[in-house]
Amino acid sequence: MKLNTTFRYLAPSSRYHAGPGSISQIYSEAKRIGASRAFVISSETLAKTTDLNDKVRATLGDLYVGTWAGAKKESPIPSVMEGVQAVKEARPDLIVTVGGGSAVVTGRAITIIVGEDKTIEEMYTKHTQGRAPNVYRASKPKIPNIIVNTTPTTGTDRGGAAIYDSVAPHRKELYDPKTRPLAVIIDPQALLTAPLDLYRDTSLTTFSDIIASGNTGGLQAPELNPLAYADERMALELSVANLPKLVEHPNDGEARVNLCLAAILCNRASQSTYNIGGRNRTTGLGYKLRYHYAHIGQGAAGAVMLATNLRINLDLMTEGMARIADVLRIRLAGMNDREAAQTLIVWVESFLRSIGAATRLRDLNVPREDLRRLAEEDVRALYFGEGTGRITDPDELFKVLEMAY
Repeated sequence: MKLNTTFRYLAPSSRYHAGPGSISQIYSEAKRIGASRAFVISSETLAKTTDLNDKVRATLGDLYVGTWAGAKKESPIPSVMEGVQAVKEARPDLIVTVGGGSAVVTGRAITIIVGEDKTIEEMYTKHTQGRAPNVYRASKPKIPNIIVNTTPTTGTDRGGAAIYDSVAPHRKELYDPKTRPLAVIIDPQALLTAPLDLYRDTSLTTFSDIIASGNTGGLQAPELNPLAYADERMALELSVANLPKLVEHPNDGEARVNLCLAAILCNRASQSTYNIGGRNRTTGLGYKLRYHYAHIGQGAAGAVMLATNLRINLDLMTEGMARIADVLRIRLAGMNDREAAQTLIVWVESFLRSIGAATRLRDLNVPREDLRRLAEEDVRALYFGEGTGRITDPDELFKVLEMAY
């Protein structure tokens, strides 16, 4: 395969501490930047069901100035603004976010809002059909942050935060690369606090992102560079090896660490391939499924559409799918690229079923009568990173949903 040797690759400067006892590194990281007032952000669920916040507080010692445990799923604006007020009152010079994707995104949004001292309406990215997104340029200093992961979220080292507004557009994106973490803690003791279903769902996001044909990367991307390819390939190998281990042995801390590392590698590659101009057909159905049905997580939403997305792109992305089949070593001798791509689709469905993931919308109890409404709502929504292949015809999108049902 040919890899692109003219490229941009983003390598954030976060320091990673992985392995048993790595939570203890929070204090040294705080002292390294001269922090004296550390404030903890987490979800209420984590605070009530685990002692992880207490462990972080003990590690911080005399640097600790308070905790706000109000982060919620999808980071709704009311809870984000509660956190903003708590941070303003505490006046910290370091934020330690403890939790999964929702806590991480909430903490990042809080950091942006506090630092810029402007309204969400002024700062969120505006999308207009046929135009480049209008991204607010956040210029003010931000409170440094450390992240203690409890799930393998791909959002750990991103520079933006997508929060939920009950008023359309529901997904509001705030961006500031200065909010990438100072350090990331990947301690199996913290990762083991997440229930199996949540950990599997979050890991499925990584798996789907690597395989799905998207403008934000994945192994199908037509202009992969050697660094992004190495990230994506290792992320896929870690996911395929460790997702079954997670399901069979939920208390396997090493499997959880490896899945967390897969998410970080996947995200690092995707940040270097945004808007590369992919030809593939894409949708925003993953967001719609999550926003409409509270029982459907981000990973489940991506996984349930994965095989269908591969099918509708079979003619456009044959070479990219065949590349993944080669990485997985499932291309048989004598197979051409199209045959290898078709083999990949069959393999994906089989793998997902083997780890208990739904592969049809009906398996997630999505009512068939909702499909038309989902299609019509999705074609009206605009998302960051969408390419020219975005499906904008509601009738075509309805047929895609029928395929996935």
